[in-house]
Amino acid sequence: MIFLIEYNRSRGALITFRAFKDSERRNAEGIRLDLELDLNRKGLDHEVVILEAANEDALRRTHRRYFEDLRGLLTTAPAA
Repeated sequence: MIFLIEYNRSRGALITFRAFKDSERRNAEGIRLDLELDLNRKGLDHEVVILEAANEDALRRTHRRYFEDLRGLLTTAPAA
């Protein structure tokens, strides 16, 4: 699956989260570009990414920072 994420780093907040089938890659890329252009026009500094994962659960495990706050990340971090 393909996932489109818009993330506000300064707030640590997920703004947009959309899932696409693998066959919809071109559509996802077009939406990402439109979103980035719109954010640029508005002067908003958000991170916009397209990521691939087998499913949403896998994405949430590999890219936790988009889905958890700092406290959650620190409390579940592996011990050094």
